[in-house]
Amino acid sequence: MRGSHVIGEAAIVAGCRFYAGYPITPQNEVPEYISGRFAKMEDATFIQAESELAAINMVMGASMAGARAMTSSSSPGISLKQEGISYIAGMELPAVIVNVMRGGPGLGNIAPGQQDYFQATRAGGHGGYRTIVLAPHSGQELVTLTMKAFDLADLYRMPVVLLGDGLMGQMMEPVIFPDPIDPATLPQKDWRLDGAKGRKSRLIASLRLDPVKMEQHDWKLARKYAAICERETEHESYLLDDAVLAVVAFGTAARIAKGAVNRLREAGLKAGLFRPISLWPFPEKELRALTGRIKHVLVFEMNTGQMVEDVRISVGEQATVHFYGRPGGIISTPREIADAATRLMYRYKLDGTMVERLSTNS
Repeated sequence: MRGSHVIGEAAIVAGCRFYAGYPITPQNEVPEYISGRFAKMEDATFIQAESELAAINMVMGASMAGARAMTSSSSPGISLKQEGISYIAGMELPAVIVNVMRGGPGLGNIAPGQQDYFQATRAGGHGGYRTIVLAPHSGQELVTLTMKAFDLADLYRMPVVLLGDGLMGQMMEPVIFPDPIDPATLPQKDWRLDGAKGRKSRLIASLRLDPVKMEQHDWKLARKYAAICERETEHESYLLDDAVLAVVAFGTAARIAKGAVNRLREAGLKAGLFRPISLWPFPEKELRALTGRIKHVLVFEMNTGQMVEDVRISVGEQATVHFYGRPGGIISTPREIADAATRLMYRYKLDGTMVERLSTNS
């Protein structure tokens, strides 16, 4: 299946029954697919909103009513949703936001990029909130992480961002879906707004005019975010057991980097890949643990350097962090990244005679 269609089907399998969005390339296949599937379902609602602002507020309302709700867009459209995402975070509502990234900033282009990392992991809206951010790198992970996004959103009552890109949305791979979830079997949300007959009324709001109550709420969110950092980090380690150089990359860039690592290994060079799957919370402890024996880290991103800041925070003074990036929609090849890593390993004499031999042959 095409990646964007995989996201749509995985959302439905996860029990999503409300979608609101607005067209923008390169994610249009997500609402296209969901609209067709929802049209055949009696308990599902699809709305092509009049704007991105309207769409995120519709998701907010559906979430208040207890539905598993989702929206999707691409970079500039996600920017327009930021105020609503902040409201959702402030009201502690679950929601899934899919960003199929494109080149930027500004309107940019419709080519795949990774230039929204800061926006996703630093909370693009006001108020200092957080969103869980998941970064799939394959069709099958689009299935598992889309479904996981809904579970985490409900568990922690907060927005969860699925961060893909235009290449991942368009490429086709075989995938396997689990049995679909019946929304009626999901845990009941005792906070939802579903009518107050026979019980006290409930209030969901993000306006807190009393500074003391606002402070209490902010600390409550801070405690929740701290708990998430302890429980919800996820990453993949690839050929790192004997590596002298760790390549760090996420999403599509990680697929390219894995190919580069394979090329380096074929040449006898001891490189490995560390792939963050949760971009927030970032797997700091797991990456820092590698620096006991790996002293050089090469970060590869499809931008001018954003995740590299989290890598530097993670490793501190224990390792030297290097960066290689291609912004604007340029898709690097595994050979390009392998060549960059080879030059780095040769410069720092990380792999002795093998580096010298490979450099001479090149």
